[in-house]
Amino acid sequence: MSQSTISTFQLFAMIPDAETARLYLEARLWPNGVVCPTCSGQDRITTRKNGFYRCNKCKLDFTVRTGTIFERSHVPLHKWIYAMYLMVTARKGISSLQLAKEIGVTQKSAWFMLQRLREACAGNTDKLSGLIEIDETYVGGKESNKHESKKLKMGRGTVGKAVVLGIRERNGRTLAMTVVNTDKGTLQGTILANVETASVILTDEHSAYVGLGDVFLAHETVNHSAGEYQRGFASTNGVESVWALLKRSIYGTWHQVSVKHLDRYVSEVSFRLNAGAVKQHTLARLDSFIDAVDGKRLTYVRLTA
Repeated sequence: MSQSTISTFQLFAMIPDAETARLYLEARLWPNGVVCPTCSGQDRITTRKNGFYRCNKCKLDFTVRTGTIFERSHVPLHKWIYAMYLMVTARKGISSLQLAKEIGVTQKSAWFMLQRLREACAGNTDKLSGLIEIDETYVGGKESNKHESKKLKMGRGTVGKAVVLGIRERNGRTLAMTVVNTDKGTLQGTILANVETASVILTDEHSAYVGLGDVFLAHETVNHSAGEYQRGFASTNGVESVWALLKRSIYGTWHQVSVKHLDRYVSEVSFRLNAGAVKQHTLARLDSFIDAVDGKRLTYVRLTA
């Protein structure tokens, strides 16, 4: 086995069917034995057939799927694990059409699976600290490329586009999320909610960032409009590389992303840069993904509401 990754052939040898996938998930999600998803008890669990368990305390019949993104899915678990493998190993993600071909489900089912998996990618709410790079970007189609009936006719540039704010620790974690606009209150409120105040903030010269030095340890800027992209340790090159990955994923893989679901796509990109980073072994990335699935159930009704 490679020291840094495993091939699809090796993955299929490890997890060839739904039963081995179930045992693999149980070992990861319940390392100390079966746990009831309702009462978290372990002392009154009865083993039943076909991966089912019964909690005699709260009278619940459950499986390893219960309370996770896999709940009430008819897709076999080994196909779910392969989909997770594809998401963490594909640098620019995977489309629902490609996943449908890979695992033999409909495109609609593959899209629902991917949205559930993206739901699991979000969740680490620990604040960032240290040297923090911050930048914003806009996601949306160009007015000139839209059908005449869909043009907003309100000018060019950022009109009709969604705003995504990126916050990245220098050599550390990345957080990215959609925000309603780029005014001072919105951006600084989001930054305060996600960054420790004993941090050094690095931004461009956007006026919405003015005053961050009064709240955080320090605030350094680079003047992009004057062609300055680095001054000493101050730069936003790291967080801008996140936008490069996000936009190449949209243009090259997903092709079209609605504002309604944009946060999930952004979460996927952030996960691949954090827990799913390529510097970690593929199995470690898979384990991080599996750890994130619990408590993240997403129904089709809620997804499409």
